[in-house]
Amino acid sequence: MWFLRGWRQRRILAKHPITPETWARVRERLPILDGISAAEEQRLQHRAVLFLHDKHLTALPGVELHSEERLHLAAQAQLPLMHLPDLDWYQGFHEIVLYPDDFVSPQKHRDASGVEHEWDGEHSGEAWLRGPVILAWPGVLSSGGWDAYNLVIHELAHKLDMLNGDANGLPPLHSDMRLEDWSSAMQSAYDDLNRQLDANPDAETAIDPYAAENPAEFFAVTSEYFFSAPDLLMQAYPKVYTQLQAFYRQDPLARMQRLEHGHKSETNATNG
Repeated sequence: MWFLRGWRQRRILAKHPITPETWARVRERLPILDGISAAEEQRLQHRAVLFLHDKHLTALPGVELHSEERLHLAAQAQLPLMHLPDLDWYQGFHEIVLYPDDFVSPQKHRDASGVEHEWDGEHSGEAWLRGPVILAWPGVLSSGGWDAYNLVIHELAHKLDMLNGDANGLPPLHSDMRLEDWSSAMQSAYDDLNRQLDANPDAETAIDPYAAENPAEFFAVTSEYFFSAPDLLMQAYPKVYTQLQAFYRQDPLARMQRLEHGHKSETNATNG
């Protein structure tokens, strides 16, 4: 029942308070959160605490995991959900495994002719259907800036995608979103990216060429850009940005632009 769940959450939050000093140190390492409102920041703190209570972080040898590091990960995990109803969007997994470095994982692919290829691939993250999320700790620590990279958001976007089953680039859309609009925007951009790479495999594409691997990776990469480089995503694929804005119920580009405008205003005032 909803009131029992609310009571339980309040008890968890009361038992695991975040001191202002601890949160300030976490925030210093997460420029990606700059510009959020006081209410959003409080919501993010609460959801980060609940996330850490719900998910088990398994740190393999070589990973130093203290309270601030745990919050560093959890705050990024909860940023995409900041304006989504609390409907257990990260259901279906209970563990995040943290590797000390990139790891080798066996891969399989069946080509168009039906031949199955197997190889070992080096990865910094993986999300398994009905299984854990695996993250390389250096990638987690490197995430959090406005630099078109966020391993945490990328892998957890796969988990949102998997709410409908196998990852295919289509998470559960809200009732006020049209499947036709989503499919048209995503497919058109995905095809455009693949055309560029087919013409020149070494092309300097506007977004990470890894997005052209398959529709699932396209959703994960564009989600990553939506939060960490919204200006680049908007310039490259504005319709994709619009669909992600409708899905995540956020506008990181507007937040980035307000921050830039504030910085310019401060600079002008200093120079005046």
